[in-house]
Amino acid sequence: MSKEQFVSRHVGPRVKEVEYMLSVIGKPSIDALVDATVPQGIRLAKPLNLPAPLTEQEYMGHIQGLAKKNKVFKSYIGLGYYNTFTPSVIRRNIFENPGWYTAYTPYQAEIAQGRLEALLNYQTVVSDLTGLPVANASLLDEGTSAAEAMNMLHGVRSKDAVKRNANKFFVSELCFPQTIDVLKTRATPIGIELVIGNHEEFENDGSFFGALVQYPAANGEAIDYRAFTEKVKASDCFVAVASDLLALTLLTPPGEWGADVVVGSSQRFGVPMGYGGPHAAFFSTKDDFKRFIPGRIIGVSIDMYGHKALRMALQTREQHIKRDKATSNICTAQALLAIMAGMYAVYHGADGLKNIAGNINNATNLLANTLKAVGVNVESANFFDTISIETGSADMIEKVKIEALSAQINFNYSGTKITISLDETTTVADLNAIVNVFTGVYGSTLTKELTEKDIDAAGSAIPTALQRTSNFLTHPIFNSFRSESEMMRYIKRLENKDLSLVHSMISLGSCTMKLNAATELIPLSLPEFGGLHPFIPADQAQGYREIFTNLEKWLCEITGFAAVSLQPNSGAQGEYAGLMVIRAYHESRGDHHRNIALIPQSAHGTNPASAVMAGMNVVVVKTDEDGNVDSADLKAKAEQHSANLSCLMVTYPSTHGVFEEGITEITNIIHQHGGQVYMDGANMNAQVGLTSPGNIGADVCHLNLHKTFAIPHGGGGPGMGPIGVAAHLAPFLPKHALVETGGEQGIHAISAAPWGSSLILLVSYAYIAMLGAEGVTNATKYAILNANYLKARLKAHFPILYEGKNGTCAHEMILDCRNFKAAGVEVADIAKRLMDYGFHAPTVSFPVAGTIMVEPTESEALHELDRFADAMISIREEIADIENGTAAKDNNVVINAPHTSRLVVSDTWDKPYSREKAAFPLNWIRDNKFWPSVGKIDNAYGDRNLVCTCLPMEAYENEEVTA
Repeated sequence: MSKEQFVSRHVGPRVKEVEYMLSVIGKPSIDALVDATVPQGIRLAKPLNLPAPLTEQEYMGHIQGLAKKNKVFKSYIGLGYYNTFTPSVIRRNIFENPGWYTAYTPYQAEIAQGRLEALLNYQTVVSDLTGLPVANASLLDEGTSAAEAMNMLHGVRSKDAVKRNANKFFVSELCFPQTIDVLKTRATPIGIELVIGNHEEFENDGSFFGALVQYPAANGEAIDYRAFTEKVKASDCFVAVASDLLALTLLTPPGEWGADVVVGSSQRFGVPMGYGGPHAAFFSTKDDFKRFIPGRIIGVSIDMYGHKALRMALQTREQHIKRDKATSNICTAQALLAIMAGMYAVYHGADGLKNIAGNINNATNLLANTLKAVGVNVESANFFDTISIETGSADMIEKVKIEALSAQINFNYSGTKITISLDETTTVADLNAIVNVFTGVYGSTLTKELTEKDIDAAGSAIPTALQRTSNFLTHPIFNSFRSESEMMRYIKRLENKDLSLVHSMISLGSCTMKLNAATELIPLSLPEFGGLHPFIPADQAQGYREIFTNLEKWLCEITGFAAVSLQPNSGAQGEYAGLMVIRAYHESRGDHHRNIALIPQSAHGTNPASAVMAGMNVVVVKTDEDGNVDSADLKAKAEQHSANLSCLMVTYPSTHGVFEEGITEITNIIHQHGGQVYMDGANMNAQVGLTSPGNIGADVCHLNLHKTFAIPHGGGGPGMGPIGVAAHLAPFLPKHALVETGGEQGIHAISAAPWGSSLILLVSYAYIAMLGAEGVTNATKYAILNANYLKARLKAHFPILYEGKNGTCAHEMILDCRNFKAAGVEVADIAKRLMDYGFHAPTVSFPVAGTIMVEPTESEALHELDRFADAMISIREEIADIENGTAAKDNNVVINAPHTSRLVVSDTWDKPYSREKAAFPLNWIRDNKFWPSVGKIDNAYGDRNLVCTCLPMEAYENEEVTA
């Protein structure tokens, strides 16, 4: 019986279309095109060994079977992960909506105003709750956010602190253990010494630059840190605080008692635990440090007509990472999850959040008092949602554990102590079940069952001195959408301002915006995957473990490596993890001096940034006139630094969109001098099934699962960046403080959760399971086909900057737009004009300034490729009008783009071209017009007048901004 294969849905071009496309390219077959593109010397000798592909229907049955192998117990483990209710209006209209999850990072702000507003809301929530004026638009997880805080504070030390070599960072022993684990990873390579201990015993001898405390602490105690903060800051030190947004609705915010930075996770604002992620971390700080914050800040600016417009502020930290001077390599954020968390606050408002938090606190107080009454030694005095119990013996711990598991309950056990963390899903029946566990073990009885009235009567366990008195979320945005109708319309109103894959192809070079299939994403909503705490016993997550095992095996087969770590939760984290594994390998051999990283000029900015963070010194390697690594320069520098060579970081195919013929020679040179080859996996979509990093000679490679393996970009995150390594590096794969994983000599944790953002690994698992060996290989072939078809259509209009030796490109190409400057047209103008045609611009000015890098992916059909090509050719003709004098150089349809509906329908029209030419330059645009929300944005204005929280409501109503 013939079955419809998923590959036919994933790949865009149909059979007859392929024949036509090949005729335009000038090749007789796809295989002939591939043979002309990928060097024969690196081709795989045999097909990939992957399971036979499943149909979509078969896969849904398969994944539901795996879901049943997970046990959804009631988890009261806490440590930064909590059950929560995702409001259905948010789940359906954001989390499960491709209009939100297929959008790209908002670099082209004019067509991203919806998610920019949603992220501005998120920043406002974080700023209000933490009591600090500046917040970013999310980081990866709480552990890495704490590490970013440490790094930032180290970088902004006073001159006196630098002079006295103040390199110690104090960490309270009451911080979450996974956070301490990540801090250990990040501190050592850059010369920071961690001192972990009791904050009450902290003394600064002049060697410390900062300190980190947890508020509330890991044991649940709501500690008054004011005296500690005064002491630390009096000795020229900074204070960072890891906190809980929900707790801060009731607790005095750290910004009010002197904290310099506050970090944490927004997970409990309506985002499922997902066995560890993805979750949006938050980071807020003082205004003094606004230019040093890692990651993205959404700021308020104006467009060319003076109307309010949002954009990513101070973008140099995000798009132009400081390379060899970087202290952070942040690229991926967690935008989709930050949007969900921000919307959770919009939906509930301040009163709703305080009610949720108050119920949790009352229930926790009731539980503490009840357990005390039945003879349990509850140590906690002042707390929000977590109590600590001292059992006195390991034997008693074991008895409680057995009783709890029989009741399908998970607590957190450490030594002879138990902590219990409640959340918004905890009911009075849950409280009774918890109490019954202890009465069963302690042999005591409760005179009556607890009731909801008992919860209401329990009162707060937060001392008056720590209770919050300041208001928060007073902005109308957080007080206007209580009904589902209003909330639904607000979400849709923002969605309609954004261009995503639901509108048109997004041909971003190096970013691979391919189909994110619904069947790949549906399982993410299953509670058997979303409702699991990352630190539960292994036997409760057998479905997840089977997925991890299979995915690791499949990725090993695809990459040609011996082992994979799924822990890094972004591409940049994968880079860093790979380099730290290389570092550990060299050190295991006594080669502590190997610290030179050779990096080509064309590398992603995160490459040198990651190398610096890993304690390496960057040496730049030239690229030749064809865009390839300059082999002579590489050889010379490898020889020069032979004794200290750690690694080469290389992207393949090159960042210029070409399969370099000399790649094996390059890897051999590095190995001859004792170095390791790190391959950036950004361009794996041109490798899968045809060649592999292992086959080429790489030792480690990170994989952008949000590129090659179909995890959606989510408007700027989530992403995943697992690493594959050769056998000799496998022993050094990252471990975790609380869960057994990684290699025998593994480095400390890279991310807060043992398998990073576990929930979205399901997407890549589905992608491979439904495509199989032939399908993933065909995806690569069709990516090369589509790119070369666009190249063939555009080469007469735009110079193609680089080509392979046979005149082909890989999966992407660079169009040279530098000559248009003579006509007064910058490449950014072309990007904005594309918006009028209904397209998101390709990658702008990377890796070469004044160019655009186009990657159509395999998922786009001929019709869509032709629409894009027609748009680009039409814009080229508009530029020609400027060049020949038909259009004015200083007032034309290109440099005035984009054109908004407000402008086009206004009573006055002072442009020297028609409204029709502005808005409908090609006939097919009329049928499905996407209108940019604002005109060209004034970025400099936004940086000069940095505003990164919600404006007064009248600014939204009048669309005007006053600094």
